[in-house]
This record gives sequence, C-alpha cells and structure tokens, in this order.
Amino acid sequence: MNDSVFQQFLVDCIGEWVSERTYHYLDYQKIERSRTNFIVKPLTSPQKTQVLTKNAYELRGSLEEFRGFNLGFYTINDRGEEVINNLNLMCIPTTDSGNLLEGDYLRDFAYEEARPIIAHFCFNALTKELLMTTNYTRVVSVDSITMSNPHLRIRRILNYQRPPEGQPLENILLVGFGVEQKKLPED
Repeated sequence: MNDSVFQQFLVDCIGEWVSERTYHYLDYQKIERSRTNFIVKPLTSPQKTQVLTKNAYELRGSLEEFRGFNLGFYTINDRGEEVINNLNLMCIPTTDSGNLLEGDYLRDFAYEEARPIIAHFCFNALTKELLMTTNYTRVVSVDSITMSNPHLRIRRILNYQRPPEGQPLENILLVGFGVEQKKLPED
C-alpha cells in the first residue's frame, strides 16, 4: 500500500470533534447515551518518546517517521456522569499487504485500565477504516473508526469478554455506535 491514504487519514483526525454515541451494555441490559468533545493534536517528539518509553517499545526507524496524537476529551452521559481524560497514542506500521496496513497501537494511558498498553491496529485503505484491537485483563475491545470524509467519522465499539488463550471472541458485553463530526472554525 502506498501509505499516503493512511497518512491522510491521520492528518484528517487532527482537530476538534463532537461525538454522539449510544452504548448497549448487554450484560446489564442497559442503554447509555453520551456526548464527547475531543481535541486531537499531533504528538511532539518528546510526547512520542514518552509513549515509547512507557511501553518499553523499541522503535525501528526515525521518530519523525511515525505519527501520533495527543487526545484530550470530555464526555458526559445521559445520567450526568462525566469523564475527562488526556492521553498520547501512536500507530506504528509493521506489515503492509496491499490495501491493508497493520501494526502496533501504543498508548501511554489505556481507557479500560489505567496503564500504558500496546494493542494492534489494521487500516483498510479502500474503506478508510482503522480497526484497533486491545486485549485488556477482562475484555477485548475492538474499536473501529471509519472516515466517511474529513469532517465525518463513524465509530463502532465492541467489548468482548476475554476468552481463554487461543479461543475466539464470542461473548459481547458492550456495543457502542457513534457519529463524530469535526467542528469547523465558525462553529
């Protein structure tokens, strides 16, 4: 793959976004709606180094080759519960097979568990979908971002009960859907 499609996807992610999401908690039979305001900025070299160091990740190549984000967000759900967070993340490609680019997805602070974490990503250049799979202690989170255009993203989040090693993902605990729109300067 010419990774220019992936690089453009990452560039298009930068900015301010508003997300309207619905979460279906299947194990509790509960539905939650939330609104999140995101601010996505490119990572500086010191922030990239921090992500790599916290994950004890040995980078092959120049630091400048790899993009990353500082992601700040504020979420409020329909019960008035609020979450404010800020984290740094990087996507480091390791395999290129035609229209699919795969690699490591590093964060200095994970959503589900408050710790640095290395996950897996797969980017499809034809559909402009970034699929991120994170193995946490109790769940496996499969998070999808599809860039419909530079101002509209569709999100899908599936959290599975983590199966025994080598077994397939089967038991879905949470399903989330979201529409994310980039705020324009005049908004």
